[in-house]
Amino acid sequence: MEFLRREYPDFGHGDFRTSSYEIVSSKAHTLSGIKYEKYECFKGRDRVFGMPHVRIGSEEEAETLIIHLYDSFLQIRMKIFYLLLEDYSAIVRKVSFENISNEPVKASKLMSFSIDLPSASYDLMFLKGAWSRERHVERVPLHKGIQSIGSTKGSSSHTFNPFVALLDKKTTEHQGEVYGFSLIYSGNFLALAEVDNFDITRVMMGIHTQGFSWVLKEGEVFYTPEALLVYNNEGLNGLSQEYHKIIERHIILEKYRNDVRPVLINNWEATYFNFDEDTMLTIASEARNLGFDLFVLDDGWFGKRNDDKTSLSEWTPNYDKLPNGISGLSKKVVDLGIQFGLWFEPEMVSEDTRLYNENPDFVLGHFNYPKSHGRNQFVLDFSNEAVVNEIFERMKRILNDSSVSYVKWDMNRSITEAYSQSLSKEHQGEFYHRYILGVYKLYEMLTNAFPHILFESCAGGGGRFDLGLLYYAPQTWTSDDTDAWERVKIQYGTSMIYPIKSMGSHVSAVPNHQVGRNTSLKMRHDTAIFGTYGYELDITTMSDEEKIEVRNNIEFFKTYQNLIHHGKFYRLLSPFDGEAASYMVISECQSKALVYYSHGLQVPNAPLSNLKLRGLDPAKKYRIHGAKSSHHGDELMNLGVLFTESYFEKDFIDNFLKPGDFKSLILEITEIK
Repeated sequence: MEFLRREYPDFGHGDFRTSSYEIVSSKAHTLSGIKYEKYECFKGRDRVFGMPHVRIGSEEEAETLIIHLYDSFLQIRMKIFYLLLEDYSAIVRKVSFENISNEPVKASKLMSFSIDLPSASYDLMFLKGAWSRERHVERVPLHKGIQSIGSTKGSSSHTFNPFVALLDKKTTEHQGEVYGFSLIYSGNFLALAEVDNFDITRVMMGIHTQGFSWVLKEGEVFYTPEALLVYNNEGLNGLSQEYHKIIERHIILEKYRNDVRPVLINNWEATYFNFDEDTMLTIASEARNLGFDLFVLDDGWFGKRNDDKTSLSEWTPNYDKLPNGISGLSKKVVDLGIQFGLWFEPEMVSEDTRLYNENPDFVLGHFNYPKSHGRNQFVLDFSNEAVVNEIFERMKRILNDSSVSYVKWDMNRSITEAYSQSLSKEHQGEFYHRYILGVYKLYEMLTNAFPHILFESCAGGGGRFDLGLLYYAPQTWTSDDTDAWERVKIQYGTSMIYPIKSMGSHVSAVPNHQVGRNTSLKMRHDTAIFGTYGYELDITTMSDEEKIEVRNNIEFFKTYQNLIHHGKFYRLLSPFDGEAASYMVISECQSKALVYYSHGLQVPNAPLSNLKLRGLDPAKKYRIHGAKSSHHGDELMNLGVLFTESYFEKDFIDNFLKPGDFKSLILEITEIK
């Protein structure tokens, strides 16, 4: 067995590599003898409840294969699900376990899939990071033994994203084979690649085994999270394009596929906790004049919230700041001609609140051990249905009474003391999974009750940027770090899997509040338009010249918004390989393109720079705005764009060519008919 390639391997029968499941029973402890029973095949997909999954619009879009297996001694049924998407080189995998015996069994490992590939000649790629530098690209050679990434923080985390890829060693951005593996899940996860001494590579993903166990009583079924497996032979960028299409069509809600996302202004870096109603109305009024669509009131509007030490879970307005409450403020903002949005952190509680003191069993932790503060707050027990329902009722009261069209859902700390007072001792290993199911349930309740509200997920920035939350919230706050050059790296890495339209991206104040760097308003704008686009600074203190620039920037984004959000995306230069970065989008008909190019630190006496474009029609002729002459697509893709005064009009590129750090350029490209 140790020499065979296996589909969903167990342990104990001669395969000494990593197993994909482990079930503990009183009859045979960890031994099982699951055997093939039958298969079924049908158009469409199986029904799914309670967890995010790949959506299909009609039965013609997919076909399902289910392999049925059965252990007649333990009386456990297993099903391995394969969902084949009609238009994509992708397979969706998951597994179910059903206990049909008259005694409980406990599962300590239930992975979503396992696959054995007949080669070890791969590189492993994943997305790593930390708060404020999420999803940086890492590529390392596979070696004998096990390499793994994962999260035990209660969320998919800033540290690693629930995605890995295996690349042929010669694979580049635009050529070569690559296999992508993603988990449609927002909680603790594990992804590993194991190479044995016969050069077989085993890849598996699923719920992290640390602290996990699940008791299956008679008749109960457990479904693993779904995993999305994608293949492409046109390099990393080809894999990304395949992911983007699948996510836009089969993960994100249908109503958001072709919508126009609002350009927003968020008050956070403008005021932090120090504001009142007049301040908010002044910002909202100025925002309306500059062309914004949405004003968002961030943290500090509730309870006694004048800093980050108080009032979480008390979703009632701070009437000292807002005498007319959220209801009155939101209606005044809407009367100005601009939409209103609101910040929540539903999963957290502060120690000085009634909820904390009157319902101690609602808070995570064991009564015999101290609870760890994280960002001056504690975590509510979302594995407890009563907690989820209580928070829903509190949020519903505010949203019912106000004119809210956007909600930013934040989550600012990891889970510690993972003990639920609502679960018995033998069920504590179920906590992490039940917690994230509670998060999904609250999302489901809110999105059903308020279908007109656009939700943006957030977890201390990009700490829960995953396919699970994109199922409910079609955009995610990409990172709390809004510095333009750092965002180039973060958004570049994020684009490996996630479409541009899902990335929350803002123009913020300088010096930047996270890294202290000064970058031009132009570079901040150029970087932010390759996302959802918004602002997070005090526009009321800007000069008249800056306000004109902001108004023009918003008009520019709205002109190209459809192209940016629905065009084909190409990465051209990686900021992880040097001091320059570039990417572009092009329309399906190859008639319009928008190219982003920037550099970090200035290189002295730099060599001639040329940028080779992608995706153009070789035979078509194109005009680059600001260039002195037109060029055919094959010339722009093979020779490239030259950043010289002989290539561009002097006024267009003069500032970009002057010595200086952190500069950017947007190229507008149009087909000449």
